[in-house]
Amino acid sequence: MNFLGIDVGTGGTRAVVVSERGQVVAVAGAEHAHFTSRQTGWAEQDPRDWWRATQEAVRVVLARGVAAESIGGVGFSGQMHGAVLLDDRDEVLRPAIIWCDQRTALQCREITDKIGARRLIELTANPALTGFTLPKLLWVREHEPELWARVRTLLLPKDYVRFRLTGERGMDVADASGTLLFDVAHRQWSSEVAEAVEIDGRLLPPVVESPEVVGGISVEAAKATGLKPGTLVVAGAGDQAAGAVGLGIVRPGAVSATIGTSGVVFAATDRPALDAQGRVHTFCHAVPGRWHVMGVTQGAGLSLRWFREQFGAGADDSRDPYERLCSEAAKVPAGAAGLLWAPYLMGERTPYLDPQARAALVGLTASHTRAQVVRAILEGVAFSLRDTLTIFDEMKVPVESIRLGGGGARSSVWRQIQAEIYGRTVELPAAEEGAAYGAALLAGVGGGAWPSVDSACDAVIRIASRVEPEAATVKHMDGRYREYRKLYPAIKQIGFE
Repeated sequence: MNFLGIDVGTGGTRAVVVSERGQVVAVAGAEHAHFTSRQTGWAEQDPRDWWRATQEAVRVVLARGVAAESIGGVGFSGQMHGAVLLDDRDEVLRPAIIWCDQRTALQCREITDKIGARRLIELTANPALTGFTLPKLLWVREHEPELWARVRTLLLPKDYVRFRLTGERGMDVADASGTLLFDVAHRQWSSEVAEAVEIDGRLLPPVVESPEVVGGISVEAAKATGLKPGTLVVAGAGDQAAGAVGLGIVRPGAVSATIGTSGVVFAATDRPALDAQGRVHTFCHAVPGRWHVMGVTQGAGLSLRWFREQFGAGADDSRDPYERLCSEAAKVPAGAAGLLWAPYLMGERTPYLDPQARAALVGLTASHTRAQVVRAILEGVAFSLRDTLTIFDEMKVPVESIRLGGGGARSSVWRQIQAEIYGRTVELPAAEEGAAYGAALLAGVGGGAWPSVDSACDAVIRIASRVEPEAATVKHMDGRYREYRKLYPAIKQIGFE
């Protein structure tokens, strides 16, 4: 028996078939149209394009020698926080405002003023942030009132795709935790928050645990994808929780550092650990009865993508452009010849909670090279992720091991940079499919292949290699980190239009 994990990301949808032994049987992907930015700081995508990409990815993965009859269950992962709004005919009303959109600073202040900063964290375990879903709803209600009057259902990105596959509305507790409408400690919708901001609770779908079966593949969806009608589908989880399952980050002490478009440092906990300042997020985990804390760098992999798109990737050869960039950086000694990169291309969450934060490359001279600039970008992203580890230490969240995931983990130089900036050995799991792999494991739990998420991870997660930091470089990068911490306050003093 095999299990299918579908990850509805920002750049594309990925389909991964995993066997009961945890082996990756087949992989396929389909790109999304790039998110649109009608104004600075805005980010929107068409949910129907996610459904198109899902159909394409699933058809291709099945064509790679996987029989539809062998799929024992389908699990989901996806980008978090996006607001998908449906009308009474289940049609998409507008492009989804996605996770990195920064337009809602005013709505965040309104939520905080109405409920109170301390009470909001007590109710939802998190402060009001521009990336979260609730402020997006209030923005639509204020700026598009005629459209808002037609809204009948709120879904998150992967939940919309799952709805198209099954016809069933629903949301898992891990992804719901990022809406700011969810009582994270009690794993249920917060009626107090909904009432305070006048959101009709009937817009919110039922919530379930991540491995729970929520429906089956409909006849119509089977025709669109090639999957067998009736194949069970589990709720799945937001990309960070599902990715943590795929890395085996399910028990306290286990931590992951994942670099995708954004960057996340993620720790599993057995209680809803809170940071009173709201610098890190506290969400329900994809593991029933557990929670997690995580810090987010908005512009992690995005920093390298931005550089590639604006300045190219060097000589055109057969290698991947990111591999070429990282090869350049690998030739530069640690410290990037004094350059520092603040990766705030889309504002920042951890630790500054500032949607207006701006990126900066500091220390340039006429003698600096593009390779040194690329190295500074890789280091700046790792410094930003280290900010979360600093907060974990303050919160006394245990950090016994760090596993790397996402596209950043595929780069040997970025792995070494992270080990030396974190000052710890870092581990690389054998399976590199991250969130889609975790979604497949959740499907396997729902389908009965494993009795629990813990047992699934114990059975299939293996460490392929470890990267050791060099002591002298760790000391040097500790000093560079202290200098990096001075960047944000300095940038903050500059006024930007």
